[in-house]
Parts: sequence; structure tokens; C-alpha cells
Amino acid sequence: MFSIEHDFDATVITLVDEGEDDRPPAEDVVVAAFEDCVTLTQPDPRDGTPVSVTLTMGQLQDLATALNLPEGVYRR
Repeated sequence: MFSIEHDFDATVITLVDEGEDDRPPAEDVVVAAFEDCVTLTQPDPRDGTPVSVTLTMGQLQDLATALNLPEGVYRR
């Protein structure tokens, strides 16, 4: 499940893990898309402190491309 919200300066997508029969759900992931970067934030399951990763738009394009390629090293 996920939600999408449009804020003043970002589009915010929250990915909600509903769990499966054999495991509890993972912490939600919040994806904030700004004009020049995308930030992914998820609470650390050990202590609840938020952990963030910021991707440039180029890194995001590389990630999207890599999801559809076989193993290897590539240059865009």
C-alpha cells in the first residue's frame, strides 16, 4: 500500500509494508521528490531514529535504468 501527497515544494510518497503471514511489517518508507533530488527516509527499527538517503536526479535515473538490466557495470 502507498499514499501520494503533493506539498508546496515536493511530492511525498509513503510506502507502507503490510507484512506477510510469516513476518511483521517493516517500517514505512517516505520518498520525497524535490526539483533537484529525491530523499528516502525510514526509521531505524532498533531505536526509531530516522535514516535518510538523498539521491540526485542523475542517481535516480541510474537506479531506474539498473532495475531493468542484467548484472554488470554500466555508464549512462
